[in-house]
Amino acid sequence: MNPKIRGTICGILAAVSYGTNPLGALNLYADGLNTNSVIFYRYAFATLILAVMMVAQRKSFAVTLREIKTLATLGTLMVASSLTLFFSFNFMDAGIASTILFVYPVMVAVIMAVFFKERVTAVTVVSIVLALSGISLLYKGGDGATLSTIGVFFVIISSLTYAVYIVVVNKSSLRLSSVKLTFYVLFIGTFILIGYSFVSPDARLQPLTSMHELVYALVLAVFPTVISLVLMVVAVHDIGSTPTAVMGALEPITAVCIGIFVFGESFSMRLGIGILLILTAVILIVTGKSLPTQHITYVFSRIGNKVKKKWRWKS
Repeated sequence: MNPKIRGTICGILAAVSYGTNPLGALNLYADGLNTNSVIFYRYAFATLILAVMMVAQRKSFAVTLREIKTLATLGTLMVASSLTLFFSFNFMDAGIASTILFVYPVMVAVIMAVFFKERVTAVTVVSIVLALSGISLLYKGGDGATLSTIGVFFVIISSLTYAVYIVVVNKSSLRLSSVKLTFYVLFIGTFILIGYSFVSPDARLQPLTSMHELVYALVLAVFPTVISLVLMVVAVHDIGSTPTAVMGALEPITAVCIGIFVFGESFSMRLGIGILLILTAVILIVTGKSLPTQHITYVFSRIGNKVKKKWRWKS
């Protein structure tokens, strides 16, 4: 198969796979499992699958003490991101939560600009404005009711911790394969979740009591975790990181579709516009280097000049 075609197919399937998070999580919630238990089974099963993959590929499990320290930080960030996202599912529609989560590329751009002095382009500014506008539209549910402030807070924290996770991966000295890195992140995260279960009574680990629950736990481990990871690596290798990241816009769209058609979540024109604004912001931020930023600056300067002339005329 042509590498470009293969990469495109893998990129699409990777994004769609990650968007299936609500499918496993909401069904397990319906059976009475708490958030910590749902994340625990997702991490534990995914860790076992990745371990089998590493053994089959004869990859070494060896890591240095310095690498373990960085991996521990990444594991903590990943657990925080997963827990807060899944917490938000208890307070708002999963599709909307997954869409708001997708502002993390914008957050990455802001972090890099503030802490690592990367130049802020016109595309970055426009993306931030679009993302914030989209979130403001999503702040009301499909029935017109205002979304839970707690739910929105959890999603923003989830997005922020994932953004920091990406920055740490990019800026750290780790030289591990994506499979090995993810294995240790999930392995460490699993033990963090076990520790958390002893700290909070609401986070105690609950057993899977039926084949139904086991299937959905495996769905969480296989589709939005292992398959998404493996296919994403293939896509990046075949077509590059930027086109693959653009295809990531299918993640929240998949989550929204699952929420609407499987769980009967509400939808409206306003929510559709909000989702479109957020996805546009993300596409702009990940394709920023290839966009003619001088044209964007020119358009905004023309708009500014017209506003000034109109203001002077009225004065």
